[in-house]
Amino acid sequence: MSQEGEQDQSDRKKYEFRKVIEDLKNFEGSGTQLVTIYIPEDRQISDVVAHVTQEHSEAANIKSKATRTNVQDALTSIKDRLRYYDTYPPDNGMVIFSGAVDSGGGQTDMVTKVLEAPPQPVESFRYHCDSNFLTGPLEDMLTDKGLYGLVVLDRREANVGWLKGKRIEPVKSASSLVPGKQRKGGQSAQRFARLRLEAIDNFYQEVAGMANDLFVPKRHDLEGVLVGGPSPTKDEFLDGDYLHHEIQDKVLGKFDVAYTDESGLRNLVDNAQDALADAEVVKDKRQMEEFFKQLHAGERATYGFDQTRTNLVMGSVDRLLISEDLRKDVVTYDCAECGNTDRELLDRRKATPEHTCSECGATVSAGEDDRDDAIDHLMEIADQRGTETKFISTDFEKGEQLYNAFGGVAGILRYSTGV
Repeated sequence: MSQEGEQDQSDRKKYEFRKVIEDLKNFEGSGTQLVTIYIPEDRQISDVVAHVTQEHSEAANIKSKATRTNVQDALTSIKDRLRYYDTYPPDNGMVIFSGAVDSGGGQTDMVTKVLEAPPQPVESFRYHCDSNFLTGPLEDMLTDKGLYGLVVLDRREANVGWLKGKRIEPVKSASSLVPGKQRKGGQSAQRFARLRLEAIDNFYQEVAGMANDLFVPKRHDLEGVLVGGPSPTKDEFLDGDYLHHEIQDKVLGKFDVAYTDESGLRNLVDNAQDALADAEVVKDKRQMEEFFKQLHAGERATYGFDQTRTNLVMGSVDRLLISEDLRKDVVTYDCAECGNTDRELLDRRKATPEHTCSECGATVSAGEDDRDDAIDHLMEIADQRGTETKFISTDFEKGEQLYNAFGGVAGILRYSTGV
């Protein structure tokens, strides 16, 4: 499989895990009755079973009968799931969640989920029992790969942050006390120039201090550092050796940027695309640039759920573009009166409403079996038609437009369809 194909599979797997995590985070238990177990790949299953058995025995001491019963039921469910595994867990380990979750009206439902082979290895065995499932370590595993330090500055202000995979994260900012070029009355030109140079030097030291504090602890994970600003500011800053020597060695380049506030960090990433050729956010930008090129030419672009789905079914979509922030379900309404099928997008947690048939006007109802995750629905069609699926970050302007202006779904076509 090509590197790009591996990334597509990784993005899809991350989406699937992220969806499960979002569901798990919405579950609550009455008391400390939700059990989470993180199991590294080198931990023998027999050891885990022994630990769960011991916890089951100790749970007998819980005073609340309801909590005691729920914890022991969860542990029994976990033991039943562990029987499906041999000596060791799958590669990268596994995480098991089990417990009685509130379902409303004083009722509970037993939930047990097993997540195999997470995106990164489970580092250590961990048993956790609380009123919520422990998802934090799993969320940390979903952090996008590729870590770059970002610095933008002029003589008035500076911002320092991260590019983490596809996401730009502003962290620190500073404003300078550098006086303007016009000196105040009573000051000699020579003295004023000296004071101004001292203020500039102090500001550069402050900016470097922010960058060093942020980047040095992560220096072994850094892919590189980008510095942006007008000339001669960025040149003075880099030539003055203000940065820690290990961070200075990781500078990939200096780039002109129009702004030095938080938007300047995005501007910096935009202008450093050649230096960031392998960064995930740049790959997303190229997909969206091609989409807009085809959209403006009026030939090989499609957008919106209905239109894109129609083109997918026809087999005419080369690449399916889905916003990473899309959280929608698709409801299928089959009209018993005329046989027509309509589909409607709904927020994931919104109740399923009745629908008016677009053909005959009849009122149509749909059950939970007629409701599916919109991304899963589209990806299943894409897989059947040999269409690539690309997940697009909203952390840059055109990525935001995909979500806000085009409904989070678009496609680049193999040929013009007129649909």
